Amino acid sequence: MESRYAYIEKQYIGRDYVRIFIRLIMAAFCFAAYVYERDRDNTQDLFLVVGFGIIGVSMLLLFLIQYKIVVDNGSMILDGLWTTKRVKIDLNSIVDVRKATYSRYFFNNPVYNLHTKGTIRFYSSGKDAVVLTDRDGLEYFIGTQRPNELFLVIKEEMRNLK
Repeated sequence: MESRYAYIEKQYIGRDYVRIFIRLIMAAFCFAAYVYERDRDNTQDLFLVVGFGIIGVSMLLLFLIQYKIVVDNGSMILDGLWTTKRVKIDLNSIVDVRKATYSRYFFNNPVYNLHTKGTIRFYSSGKDAVVLTDRDGLEYFIGTQRPNELFLVIKEEMRNLK
């Protein structure tokens, strides 16, 4: 049975390990403050509520899609959250495809369609990216969890267009 698309990948906001770790440290701090608080007034209960709130929001973020990558029919479509515009990259205009590291920094903020310094960036988590360069010299950095597979699918789609 053949798939509908050549490639599809969903990037989730809450699945970045560094961000999960930060949220868990904040929740642990709230729980520790709840246990350590000696006087039993309303502030102690507030620490418990905030700690469980952080855990609850963290669990919801695990299922919240930041963007979806679809490669099909000679184009790459990046579709984001509710109010974001759909980005369609025509693979006919792409002259170079390469795998790269998204950033040299350890902490990277999730971005969707960020235009900066001649590049357009899409990133949710991980450290790998596929870089597409178009005829005008504009580079698209697309963060992905499966860079090898995305790279090969884009190369194959570009080969089929010629």
